[in-house]
Amino acid sequence: MTRLSVPLGRRYLVRFDPKRIPHLFADVLVIGGGIAGTRAALAVEPDQEVVVVTKDRVQLSSSAWAQGGIAGVLDPLDEFADHMADTLTAGRGLCDEDVVRMVVEEAPERIRELIAYGAHFDHEDGELALTKEGGHSHRRIVHALGDATGREVMRALIVRMRESANLQLWEETFTIDLLTHEGNCCGALVWNPQHGKTFVWAKQTVLCTGGAGALYRETTNPSIATGDGHAAAFRAGAEVRDMELMQFHPTVLYIAGGSRHLISEAVRGEGAHLVDASGHRFMPDHHELGELAPRDVVSLAITDQMAKTNHPCVYLDLSHLAPELVRERFPNIGEVCAGFGIDITRDRVPVRPGAHYMIGGVTVGENAATTLPGLWGAGEVTSSGLHGANRLASNSLVEGLVFGLRAGRNASDAAAGMPDQFAARPLKAEWPEPVSPDEALNLADVRNSLAALMGRNVGIRRDADGLAAALAQVDFWDRYVGRREFDRPPGWELQNMLLVARLMITGATERRESRGVHYRSDFPEPNADEGRHVALSGTT
Repeated sequence: MTRLSVPLGRRYLVRFDPKRIPHLFADVLVIGGGIAGTRAALAVEPDQEVVVVTKDRVQLSSSAWAQGGIAGVLDPLDEFADHMADTLTAGRGLCDEDVVRMVVEEAPERIRELIAYGAHFDHEDGELALTKEGGHSHRRIVHALGDATGREVMRALIVRMRESANLQLWEETFTIDLLTHEGNCCGALVWNPQHGKTFVWAKQTVLCTGGAGALYRETTNPSIATGDGHAAAFRAGAEVRDMELMQFHPTVLYIAGGSRHLISEAVRGEGAHLVDASGHRFMPDHHELGELAPRDVVSLAITDQMAKTNHPCVYLDLSHLAPELVRERFPNIGEVCAGFGIDITRDRVPVRPGAHYMIGGVTVGENAATTLPGLWGAGEVTSSGLHGANRLASNSLVEGLVFGLRAGRNASDAAAGMPDQFAARPLKAEWPEPVSPDEALNLADVRNSLAALMGRNVGIRRDADGLAAALAQVDFWDRYVGRREFDRPPGWELQNMLLVARLMITGATERRESRGVHYRSDFPEPNADEGRHVALSGTT
């Protein structure tokens, strides 16, 4: 483990005086309403008060966007050892084997639990339909509505959550910062348009805020995936690690001027081919598994082929597959592509890689505890040790379930041992006046420029010169963005994005090797001496 200290600016993004802000008290505060957050909330004992805070409407989490499915050993011909081996192989030496075993062995039970909650997975001949994705040696991916697994899973979990009498759901509420007192997390400062700022004091807090794909122009993530949880936890004193490990999904629909859409791994799992502009099927040239190679291999191969052909994308070809299979298996993808005049049963689908899943994040142990007492974590905001240096397809939703359950249950147990009545802590945040009025700053322009910079310099290919230039530019922007005090989410998001970008660049600079999703063109091979975690902590 390499540990680095990163200079930290202000502890809190806004000034506050608890005497002037409303207060709410809860046993457990859950920040985030995706699969990890909802599972955590449902794990809290029914006699405890739970507040769930979501940045947008709960139906719009990244989990709801998930297409492919959930990985679990459900076929009698499959084995836990094989699922573990596939995960460890994809992780390129950075997986925690104990965590991998725990998640893999719990996966079937968590999937059956979803079925009990009312999730309707696809069936074939009366049995759960299982598919295969890149990096898997067996068919072990359950899916729903063809290619809308996340949407169906979240529907079932949200219904269950809304039926819980001990739970308050605060939607469209932005978490500005975690509150700390004497080295312990004690809740969060949140904001929404109706009530403004509110202190939510909690005996225990669970962080499940998702990823940071919006730092990149090409991404499968919703625009709300701005790394807010990573930034808030870091400012509060929690350790983050492996922030350089952003996984790029190989196949994102590429229509010039159009919005980006994920084309699921399962499309290649069912037999689609990747071809370049000339029609050449190139993946067999790069890996013995062809289109079913791990995602890092496929993304880099696509990037190389785009450069070789001087073309802005490559293409998925499904024309050799049975049209009825394609339509049944991928109805949502087919509908999206049809909106651009593409018939996926016969037309080639233009794709290129895009930022997809944040592997690095807030460090958590097997019990879902962070390094900050009183704060637990689950899902994409965390680094649990499951994914290593490259996430195996469809392992993320099951990680959210397994760690969400642990985070919620352990937070609930810890809260039960604390007094029922506790006073608000004597916190206050003050600093000099902002450097200049907010009106002088074009937030959208800086955000777009940051996304372009990250794609160029901290994308699939990286090198020392590009990383140094990126850090200098981020620091320049932060000198006039970071010193301002904003009163709305767009400003706070940009401040969070700049902090997370700095953490990602710092980690990428320190990891002088190529491993999994991290490729350094100046260090193109893995280095056994570099095969360790890169942990970052803040210094004032």
